[in-house]
Amino acid sequence: MRSRTLIRAVAVAASVAALAGGTVAVASAHDDGTRSTHAWPQRLIDRSPDLVQPESLTVDHSIGQRRAAQEVHLAQQLYTFWNTGQQKYLDAAISPQFKDNTLPAGRPQGPAGPVFASKNFRTAVPDLTCELSDVLVTGDKITARMVFHGHFTGTFNGVQGKGQNVDFNAIDIQHVGTDKIIEDWHIEDNQTLMSQLGVNN
Repeated sequence: MRSRTLIRAVAVAASVAALAGGTVAVASAHDDGTRSTHAWPQRLIDRSPDLVQPESLTVDHSIGQRRAAQEVHLAQQLYTFWNTGQQKYLDAAISPQFKDNTLPAGRPQGPAGPVFASKNFRTAVPDLTCELSDVLVTGDKITARMVFHGHFTGTFNGVQGKGQNVDFNAIDIQHVGTDKIIEDWHIEDNQTLMSQLGVNN
């Protein structure tokens, strides 16, 4: 409950920051599969079939179309890494000097950290996917809400999965430098994840 409240607070804060930063444009999906509102944020999305597509996109107009498109593309590359586990997408998105400001215990710092986390997660949930539910581009920051899906058919901390469903949220704030992401802050709904894996103590 506490982690879900924190996730909501981060999302609300990011939305307020976006609105404070200037005029925003929003693109979102409807239940019937159509997309609406302004064409400008839609044009920022890379429609390549190998990249994840944000379900909802909010963009601060004040940063300009070129910078906005760059940041949206970086987000798509980063979360395609989380969706597929393929390191080429991570390498395209983050700087070699990348720093994780909320580094979990046991995870290496720098670009090796996400690689380590992805491999460990996929050991437990081999069919892991990452849905990019919300992206907010504000200045040099990208805020994203992801929903991870899959089934616990592998192993976690010596526990063999029995096919349990995995479905939980995470929130990231990415700081973009000149051309790549240079640092981040993140929070995952680990309480829900541990409960779904059946490994809560």
